[in-house]
Amino acid sequence: MKDKKQVIFSILSEYSIITVGLFINALGWTAFLIPSNIVGGGITGLSSVVYFATGIPVGPVNLAANAVLILLAFKALGKGFGFKTIYSFTVVSIFLTYLQSVIHEPVVDDRFLSAIVGGMLGGGSIGLIFTQGGSTGGTEIIAMLVNKKRNISPGKIILVLDVVIIASSFLVFGEIEAMVYGYVTMGVVSYVIDLMLTGNQRSVQLFIFSKNAREVADVIGNDLQRGVTLVKGQGWFTQQDFDIVMVIVRKRESTHIFRLVKEIDPEAFISVASVMGVYGKGFDQLKIKPGRKKRKRFVVA
Repeated sequence: MKDKKQVIFSILSEYSIITVGLFINALGWTAFLIPSNIVGGGITGLSSVVYFATGIPVGPVNLAANAVLILLAFKALGKGFGFKTIYSFTVVSIFLTYLQSVIHEPVVDDRFLSAIVGGMLGGGSIGLIFTQGGSTGGTEIIAMLVNKKRNISPGKIILVLDVVIIASSFLVFGEIEAMVYGYVTMGVVSYVIDLMLTGNQRSVQLFIFSKNAREVADVIGNDLQRGVTLVKGQGWFTQQDFDIVMVIVRKRESTHIFRLVKEIDPEAFISVASVMGVYGKGFDQLKIKPGRKKRKRFVVA
């Protein structure tokens, strides 16, 4: 009974967070982008192009376009993800329709500021929805599919796919300026999505120089369950040999290591470097399929 309540609470929590994200997304479009004549990316961006060209509200067009797309992609995405996506693009379309009917002027008069704030709200909301396994539909669906197979950030995938949609705004407004603001929005959305999804997953490489290197290594290995490597070094001035502790951890874990090292050796020297990617046990998995071609072996006579 307790497990059932936990499952229900978990589902309600997920959909509550997704709903909040959808409202923020719709607010970014209707309060900043659309009133400022800025076309962003995704199916909502395409829907806004239709709106600027024909006057048809963004919400209904967004709903119809996503309905067609989800029918084509339903098998590949799976039933669970598909239902969340259906919920997401339906609810966001409702929010878009309502908010567009009550908001007719941009919240800020500065068009560039509207592009920045609208992009931040859009990227933050999409990232929030992604963390709950949902999607607002459109290019986000494609991004999730590719990300499952390849180590490419969703933000970069969306950025590439949205270039054509934003470029189409030139056909409506006939000005380069509208495209520029659209690309500014797209860049902000991409950056914020990556920040939301990978901010806590970033890794750092630590080199710890301490006279108690082995004790430091034992504590890190036992407390954090992280692999530690001892590198042999020699001080150039002292000409003395010593051990250097090398460890790779999540960025959020580095503060804990600093505290442990300080307790053992307050005079320890620590070098910290950001790592672009870490693949293996305890970190990320490589999503690259092995090549089919066999490597030729060269025999030296």
